[in-house]
Amino acid sequence: MPNNGEKLKVLFLCTGNSCRSQMAEGWARALKGDAIDVYSAGIETHGMNPRAVQVMAEAGVDISGHYSKLLSDLDNVNFDYVVTVCAHAHETCPVFPRKATVVHVAFDDPPKLAKEAKADEEALGHYRRVRDEIRAYVETLPGALEGKQ
Repeated sequence: MPNNGEKLKVLFLCTGNSCRSQMAEGWARALKGDAIDVYSAGIETHGMNPRAVQVMAEAGVDISGHYSKLLSDLDNVNFDYVVTVCAHAHETCPVFPRKATVVHVAFDDPPKLAKEAKADEEALGHYRRVRDEIRAYVETLPGALEGKQ
């Protein structure tokens, strides 16, 4: 943790920065913005997932202004923690030359789960469940990151 009064810099990293990492960024800004300077990015960019935007809005968090970013777009940020939220990002996570500690917290992939849905409401149920799981994790921050270094 920074000891000079600065906010903790946390990056949520996923494959495409379209869904899970964006939801995590949205929750962290809404719930922990006073303690965490939060970012999200991807190994690739897939654009914003409209269902992720929709279910976050249902919960009162507007991520409609977010956009899908590459990790390289944030080269100038010295992160304290990088939280990978999907297995692919964790497996391909680059080495961070600075002091960043990488922590993996896996969440199911709503778009993948929604492919088998027979109706839109069923598909949205997957997004809502993962949204709520991400919120529960974000509510534990920054404490859950302490001792991970």
